[in-house]
Amino acid sequence: MTPITNLDLTGYTEREPGTWTDGRGLVLSVHFFDLVPDLPAPLGRPGELFHGLARSTASAGGGLIEAELGEVDTVPAVRQLVKVPRPGGHGQVFLGSWTVPRASCSAVVKVQAAEGAMTGMREALILGRTGPERYFTPHPHGPGIEGGLPHHIGDDQEWDAEFPDHPLTRVRAALHRIVPTVVLREDFKSLPPFEGAAPASDGPATPTPPRSGIRRWLRRG
Repeated sequence: MTPITNLDLTGYTEREPGTWTDGRGLVLSVHFFDLVPDLPAPLGRPGELFHGLARSTASAGGGLIEAELGEVDTVPAVRQLVKVPRPGGHGQVFLGSWTVPRASCSAVVKVQAAEGAMTGMREALILGRTGPERYFTPHPHGPGIEGGLPHHIGDDQEWDAEFPDHPLTRVRAALHRIVPTVVLREDFKSLPPFEGAAPASDGPATPTPPRSGIRRWLRRG
């Protein structure tokens, strides 16, 4: 049972318990995982956390677009925006989530949307304006991020206003609108915080890829 007791579902229709869709194919879902969170580091070590998330997403064939810390109903949380190849077809699927980790469990709000028959227009138009030298950029969360989908400025929020119907724009906007309305159960909020694995004593900790990864996100969407 999810610890999320309320959120603004304006414009959404329930598809199954915990999953809703809107009229344009956006999928909103809430989840509860009764397991120690599989984040690669605690929220108190954001550099290590974001680098580990980027590595695990790339190893699953996708790309981490954004990661940031924040709060969901006053509880510390991490937001991710990722892109993955569309299973069984061309184009990409964009997924956004807020994960609220506690010591022994976590709650997740997830939104996803896939490209339709026409793909790549946003990327091609922006690439044409900027040129490849400016378009493709090193991953912001550190070196050693190899494989997966390339990081580029076409996914930046500054372009969303020009492409209001793009699935990435809609996922990002849905997270911004819905997550401030989330209400969590008080017993969940009072649980001990997620501290993660202790760093190794002989050097920096190596981020551990999540057990579940992006494939679980797509299956549950």
